Amino acid sequence: MVSAHETPAFDDNGYQLAATALLIHVISLDGEPSEIERRKLHGLIELRFGLDPGGADRLISQAMLVEGDAVDLYRFTSVIMREVDEAGRLRIVEMMWELVYADGKVTEFEDNVVWRASELLGISTRDRVDLKHRVATRRSATPA
Repeated sequence: MVSAHETPAFDDNGYQLAATALLIHVISLDGEPSEIERRKLHGLIELRFGLDPGGADRLISQAMLVEGDAVDLYRFTSVIMREVDEAGRLRIVEMMWELVYADGKVTEFEDNVVWRASELLGISTRDRVDLKHRVATRRSATPA
């Protein structure tokens, strides 16, 4: 169990902890995450990682500690690069875009961090932009 003064190690949950910390970083860029962004994050974590609500809560809590201690994206992306194949890394970038679009607006900072993370994850510009458009199209096709 992680105490309030300890930061969980990535070995505890591997890429899921690193990916969740990266996703938390994305939704925290424009200030405190909105309720919509928090719900979207929770839903993505449950769906993509096959966790129940309690498991998702625990992972998000651990990831918040890790994200708060990180000084750069490399801490997250290096773990993901070691443990996740290209298809999985593409899904993580898609998850980032889903969170960016969750509140209905894309800021320059959000766009930039997805670009930087994608580069560190070995995702091509073409794939990153394709994923962005795919998520934006799905978002515009979904009634509010």
